[in-house]
Amino acid sequence: MTVLPAVLYTDPPWLVPDGRPDPHLAGIERATLAGVDLRFGPHDGIRYANTGSTLNAAATGVQVLVVYRCQVTPELLDAAGPGLQAVVRQGVGVDNLHAEQLAERGIAAYNIPDYCVAEVAAHTAAFALALERRLIPQHLGLTSGTFDIYAGGVPRRLSDHTLGIVGFGRIGRAVARLLGPFYGRTLVYDPYLGADLAEGYGAKAVPTLLDLLAGSDLVTLHCPLDETTDGMLDQAAFTAIRPGAYLVNAARGRLVDPDALAAALADGQIAGAALDVFSPENPHTDPRWKPVLEHPGVLVTSHRAFLSAQAETSGRRRVAQIVRDVLDGTPVRVGTVQARTMR
Repeated sequence: MTVLPAVLYTDPPWLVPDGRPDPHLAGIERATLAGVDLRFGPHDGIRYANTGSTLNAAATGVQVLVVYRCQVTPELLDAAGPGLQAVVRQGVGVDNLHAEQLAERGIAAYNIPDYCVAEVAAHTAAFALALERRLIPQHLGLTSGTFDIYAGGVPRRLSDHTLGIVGFGRIGRAVARLLGPFYGRTLVYDPYLGADLAEGYGAKAVPTLLDLLAGSDLVTLHCPLDETTDGMLDQAAFTAIRPGAYLVNAARGRLVDPDALAAALADGQIAGAALDVFSPENPHTDPRWKPVLEHPGVLVTSHRAFLSAQAETSGRRRVAQIVRDVLDGTPVRVGTVQARTMR
């Protein structure tokens, strides 16, 4: 009897648009992965099981794991067994791949590094302009019965102010092109790039994060999560930030310390914040986020800056093709994750 190669999608969000998994929605994957034992992670009707025995049982004997927000743990890799060839991240960020442990086991790691650049840049620009133009307090005031042009305060002229971009990869550069023209100046901090690159985008590189914080009126984060960026926006950073600045984070939740952010909002050190990402994923499960969520100067979304119908379809097709290439022994040309790039 022929044994089909097995692939487990641990937690695909597109499979549960109405709360329960519907395998019929996996048409893209089935078309690309014909002749494959295609599996999906256990789901209890509320959420995927991203740890534990039921997930490990589903992973047993697979050749490829496809993860979304599921953490790649030694237990999951052990459950998959010695035939596991690759782990693919259905997204841009790779911190949950833990590529070092994959490299130690000789397991390849892949991601989709560029599929939602336009979406995240647009979401960032929308966040920034909503903060700057005080759209949320205006909307809430008017819909509650108050017509007042001064509700939420008087906006500032952006051409007199400075945009600061932390992390100047694909998305940071797209943000510079899209949002930068609204501001009089754009500063960039990225310790992994030479200073001249920013000049090509009409921006100026600065040598340290503190330089950027002190010089920017709106700071937007687009850096990866690693040991050097984990909690980088802490109390010291908020002390250094230009008074009255805004913060936008559509990158990774753990870049920002929630206690430090809450304190900076409460004492007026920053004027407001727009956040698409949190740690933990759902901020309602951690009381440290409560004062942030309740602050009138805060705008939040549920980790969806990447989302559009086109981006989701493209990401699914590209992931399925990577899996197909791995199973067929075909080199993967875009998306190989090296342990040393886990920053």
